Amino acid sequence: MIPSFLNDLCRSQSYDPDNFFLIAGPCVVESEELVMEIADKVSVICKRLAIPYVFKASYRKANRTSAGSFTGIGDDNGLSLIKKVGDTYRLPTTSDIHAHEEAAMAAPYIDILQIPAFLCRQTDLLIAAAETGKIVNVKKGQFLNGPSMKFAVEKIRKAGNDQVMLTERGNTFGYQDLVVDYRNIPWMQEHRVPVIMDCTHSLQQPNQTSGITGGNPQLIGTIAKAAIATGADGLFIETHPNPAVAKSDGANMLKLELLEPLLEKLVKLKKAAL
Repeated sequence: MIPSFLNDLCRSQSYDPDNFFLIAGPCVVESEELVMEIADKVSVICKRLAIPYVFKASYRKANRTSAGSFTGIGDDNGLSLIKKVGDTYRLPTTSDIHAHEEAAMAAPYIDILQIPAFLCRQTDLLIAAAETGKIVNVKKGQFLNGPSMKFAVEKIRKAGNDQVMLTERGNTFGYQDLVVDYRNIPWMQEHRVPVIMDCTHSLQQPNQTSGITGGNPQLIGTIAKAAIATGADGLFIETHPNPAVAKSDGANMLKLELLEPLLEKLVKLKKAAL
């Protein structure tokens, strides 16, 4: 179910309160045309299916494999376009931050500060995000289990912020693969926070010798269905009209035209699981 603090952000939307919520968008802001196209199409789909929707895009990609990879169109431009999406379509928005000084910079533009998995133990980053008063969504590190995330939650709460969410995104399995342990969903819910399943990054194949992360997007539906059946509160899905030409994480993003039929199935599954 949608948490009360997210419900306040989604109040302009018409949705089923028993439904899962969706965080979706491109990996990174590539252009105004791209973010507007995705926000427009996904918001229409979610309205029809009564799914609360949060638009996601990274204003900057700081954690790229290769130094030559695309990182963004500039912080100010990226953040301004994310805010424009939120204002235009009356959607809550989220983006990731990578250092404590970014929290105050990004907070005026977005509603939810996302902490990348590799940085989930960075105390100064968690505290800085908490002190903005924004919702903080922490991705579980690939090197941690669900119970261990209680420490990240405690850091944020001790900084005076109870608006915390956790995201499962798989665990490291060898050098170049991830696996999802679905026990982590109920385990992290024991911390009294909403838990989200990252259906795309959990299918990454990192550390490729090409310098470009691989993925298995054909399994996004499998990951999402299992997450709903396991009781996840929300889903995180990166999507793009043409992942083959995406400037970041194209190998594990869902093609935009495939999102609607997948969400239709997931809504039916959620109703059956109630």
